Amino acid sequence: MTQPSLGRLLADLHAERRRTWEPAALQANIDQRALLVATADRAGFVQAGDSVAGFNLEEVDGELLTLDKLVADGPVVLIFFRFAGCPACNIALPWYQRALAPALKALGARLVAVSPQVPEKLVEIKRRHGFEFEVATDRDNALGRRFGILFEADAASQAAAKARGNFIGDTTGTGTGELPMPAVVVIDQDHTVRFADVSPDWLVRTEAEPVIAAVEAIQTVAAQ
Repeated sequence: MTQPSLGRLLADLHAERRRTWEPAALQANIDQRALLVATADRAGFVQAGDSVAGFNLEEVDGELLTLDKLVADGPVVLIFFRFAGCPACNIALPWYQRALAPALKALGARLVAVSPQVPEKLVEIKRRHGFEFEVATDRDNALGRRFGILFEADAASQAAAKARGNFIGDTTGTGTGELPMPAVVVIDQDHTVRFADVSPDWLVRTEAEPVIAAVEAIQTVAAQ
């Protein structure tokens, strides 16, 4: 049986919220996502063809992941997500494990899920879902900032969250309200971005097919 698309699963999440959330909370969520879509600086997003300077990520099990290490044997696919407790991320990442990870492994590509959340908090999502791919902290959003994919919630959303005792900086352990927009970035062994897809709306995320196609294209060129 063919599994549903990621878009379908995230649409189902929003439909469930429409049925169960208080109208004001639902509208605040819709408005925040719409604002991010309307104001996103797309020209500043990481783009295919960009050259990537070296970086470090902290895998939640303790390994330091450098760019050179990540592309030593093939391309790397970075999936940027918000934090371990994010409902949409807990739909997207398990879906990527089912729909994307096996194909990437067969193609010799490395898959790493990346969040600014500190390792001691971020490790929970890897353990709970039993991810076979790596999950890593982008400390201080350093790589997300270089890739131009960061955002902060608007003042009303931040005030409402703090009133609920739910400041995102406490959740992530970063002390700031910055989060990455959902993004998939494919980097080849020459440290060049070959595919990049960034979504200001966190309920819209990259499907598996274009990512697999991008990695296949890299491997085809490498074999020539």
